Amino acid sequence: MKRKNFISSILPAAAIAMQPLHLLGRDGTGEENYTRVPPYLRKGDVIGITCPAGYITLEEIQPAISKLKEWGFEVKVGEAVGKRDFTFGGTDEERLKDLQLLLDNKKIKAILCARGGYGVVRIIDKIDFKQFALHPKWIIGFSDVTVIHSHLHKNLGIASIHSKMCNSFPADWNAAEPVQRETIESIKKCLTGEKMLYDIVPNEKNRTGMAAGVLVGGNLKTIETLAGSKSDINTDGKILFVEDTGEYLYSIDRMFWNLKRTGKLERLKALIIGGFKVKPAEDPAEEFGKQLQEIVLEKVAALGYPVCFDFPVGHQKNNIALKCGVKHQLIVTHDNCSLREIR
Repeated sequence: MKRKNFISSILPAAAIAMQPLHLLGRDGTGEENYTRVPPYLRKGDVIGITCPAGYITLEEIQPAISKLKEWGFEVKVGEAVGKRDFTFGGTDEERLKDLQLLLDNKKIKAILCARGGYGVVRIIDKIDFKQFALHPKWIIGFSDVTVIHSHLHKNLGIASIHSKMCNSFPADWNAAEPVQRETIESIKKCLTGEKMLYDIVPNEKNRTGMAAGVLVGGNLKTIETLAGSKSDINTDGKILFVEDTGEYLYSIDRMFWNLKRTGKLERLKALIIGGFKVKPAEDPAEEFGKQLQEIVLEKVAALGYPVCFDFPVGHQKNNIALKCGVKHQLIVTHDNCSLREIR
């Protein structure tokens, strides 16, 4: 893989000149598309844990701490863990301060968000990413953490990990279902530099094809709310994955119309649909009339790229770790669907 230094308009020239960037190819606009991949972790490296969104107790993150240490890592628990301001893991100021401390600490090589919920959008514009840009580290999480994934990709071109968080680590590892153990282990594989490859059973509604591009995405509702902001996701020439939970079908339809009307579906290389827990209509007379697959395929009918349904990502037990901002290849056939990391 080619490696080069280049001058970024976002970062100081002297600093960025020392940062090797991975050349991942060209996006749909014809412009060069770069992503910086943070250093992969080795035994003894430190992982910080914080609550940028919802609250969680120190007791509740103990299974995650134990597993991280079993993997050979040290753990730094942030000050926001255990704090509570109604639904939040502390006040906006407390959550911001804790995340900032972990971002600026050069000894910390990755930051694992303790849980999702809501709250990152309230602090994202106040975060100072200068030190983080000079010394990138993996930020790990999903759901509301989609705000960070999108913000990093749009503004800094730094890869991150979309995966389960502390509240998903089983208390009893031996009693956990295989899918729980496998998805948690996928976080370790991402962090330590394994080349990710996933094969899944195809959905009959899939649209076959092959595509390669940088992988971006996350929670669909969150992506919708970021439209037009500094954290708005850029999907041109990318493979987009989306997931959501607790939404009515009409609301899902509206969100996909948002993707279409804002041009986010127009120049994709491929579309991956993860888990969607649909909220049933309260009144049978108010049934929407279209199912998820119909909603999606209607929006991309005139576009020829592959579409994969039921991918194991989202608010469910089968929620694998994905490297956002890293180039992947998606192959969808009638017999199989595979997503593999390209280097």
